[in-house]
Amino acid sequence: METVEFLQRCVLAELNILISGGTGSGKTTLLNAMSTAVPDSDRIVTIEDAAELRLNQRHVLRLEARPKNIEGEGEIPIRELVKNSLRMRPDRIIVGEVRGPEALDMLQAMNTGHDGSLSTVHANTPRDALARIETMVLMAGYDLPIRAIRQQVASAIDLLVHLERLEDGGRRVTAITEVQRMESDVITLQDIFEFKIQEVTSERVVVGSLRPTGLRPNFLNKFEKRGISLPVGLFMDGRAALASATDASRGNL
Repeated sequence: METVEFLQRCVLAELNILISGGTGSGKTTLLNAMSTAVPDSDRIVTIEDAAELRLNQRHVLRLEARPKNIEGEGEIPIRELVKNSLRMRPDRIIVGEVRGPEALDMLQAMNTGHDGSLSTVHANTPRDALARIETMVLMAGYDLPIRAIRQQVASAIDLLVHLERLEDGGRRVTAITEVQRMESDVITLQDIFEFKIQEVTSERVVVGSLRPTGLRPNFLNKFEKRGISLPVGLFMDGRAALASATDASRGNL
């Protein structure tokens, strides 16, 4: 499937990717699948509440949060692990799930040369995912203006991959969205692929597929910089692809 290949090449191109979705939508499963595209030569630091990621690369450092003991001591929060991971010279940082003030440290890491980082967040839509990140940054206790936080988010995150659990219980990627830039005080988003439902059968089975919207992302320069190619016509929607094929056939007449 072309979108699978596209996501694999996004990982190779070192885009910062945030996977969003509701509870049980398959965020960790997708994160595991996408992490297989990370080159074996990269030094990876994983940070989790409970170890769920399964990475088979050679250079993997696994950090796991620790709760307080019965005496209320010995806690190691995810935020401390994110801060300490920066001293380990990682090529990529993978945070199993962002759920608190560590969002600020993750954004700073993404903005200071740790490209290719991956993480997940609970959210109902791609736009909600960014709103949740903003809220979690505010939990860090710093009196930061919203515009400054949004500028950090817009410059740190390249791609949002959103999952949903559909009526039939199937877990699907329903949107692949580019985080573009700040316009006024709003972060602009652009859907590159979106899930189109063709029908819901009498057995409540959802039939559909992930299709291109016809819009080209602005981060293609990162692919060029790293010498990574993409299939011709990957971002064409059905009508544009048909028109292109028609033009080509006319040119051969």
